[in-house]
Formats: sequence, structure tokens, C-alpha cells
Amino acid sequence: MRYSTFLFFGSPGSGKGTHGRILGSIPGFCHLACGDVFRSLDMESPLGKAFASYSSKGQLVPDTLVMELWKSQMKALVASGRFKSECDHLVLDGIPRNVAQARLLEPFLDVKRVFHLTCPDEDQLVARMRRRALKDNRLDDADESVIRRRLAVYKDETLPVLDYYGRSRISTVYTTEAPYVVFHAILEALGCGCASASSSRLCHA
Repeated sequence: MRYSTFLFFGSPGSGKGTHGRILGSIPGFCHLACGDVFRSLDMESPLGKAFASYSSKGQLVPDTLVMELWKSQMKALVASGRFKSECDHLVLDGIPRNVAQARLLEPFLDVKRVFHLTCPDEDQLVARMRRRALKDNRLDDADESVIRRRLAVYKDETLPVLDYYGRSRISTVYTTEAPYVVFHAILEALGCGCASASSSRLCHA
């Protein structure tokens, strides 16, 4: 069974995690942030060490490791009852990070809509990530050179994913406004994706 899915897509610091969590708090939606899953890894474990070796340099984690971790997390979500695959919508951010991952996920995801969160001001993104690093103790976001490397990798390797999903499924949302304004735009775009998903999937009133 392919999961009915809404993707939050954007550069580091664009707000996809913040707005993904808000949408995921609504009954009938379940949010999974791959970045949070990575950061929760035991850094002394083989998988944790492999992640740290790439993240500390601003590089993407290899696809095989990403898929291994994602599948494991999805099994845990279903087993715990947090995600009812037959009726809930999955809200994903942080994956896919390149076209190869998008292809690997195709057998598992029925992508209804891609919310492309964008902030044209790179300096603003850097400032957001440095503030987040201080607030959440994210050491990987504290070094400006690593941040700018991550932004460059996003443009080169992740941005082409939008072409993979096609214009008809993409809603571009600018995140330069206040968060409540941004989320209002997301809710408006959500109707386009929900219209293509059967309402019988929703378990909740």
C-alpha cells in the first residue's frame, strides 16, 4: 500500500519542519521529520557515526542509509498506532533529498501535493539557522561555512526533485511572512491535494 503523502520541501531554514509539525498535529495527519530522526540517533552507533561524518561537512547522507532509517521509522510509526496507513495522510519533510531518493520512495508514497517553502534571501536563511542552532543546540547549524555548504548542496542536488514531481503537484509558499500567514497559505494549497485524495481515507472527524 502506498501512503497518501504531503511533502514539505525547501532549503535548510525555510520552515518546513515548523509547518510540517503544525499540520501533523491535525487529526488525520502524521508528521515525520527525517532531520529530527537523524539527530535522535545514538552518535556512538555505526549509523550515528556515519550520519555525523556527512552532516558535519554539510553533505547529504548516502541514499542507502537514508532509506534504511526511513523504512525503520515508518514501521515504528505504524506499529505504535501513531500512523494508520489505511486512512491517515503522511506529512514528510527532509526526504527525498535528491531525485534518486524520490525514485526509491515511489513504491511507498502517493504524493498528493508538494509544499515548496522558499525564502529568496540566503542571508536570512543563514541567520535563522544560527538562531535555531543556539536555541536547539544543533551543532551542525552553528558554523556559517557549513550552513552555506548545505544551501549549495540543496541547490545542486535537492532542488531538481521539484522537476521530478512536476508543476501540477507543487504549491510554492514564500516564508518571508509571519508564520501564521505562511501556514494560512499552506492550508489554502492543502485543499488542492486533499481534493485528489479520497475523503474516505480520513479516520477522524
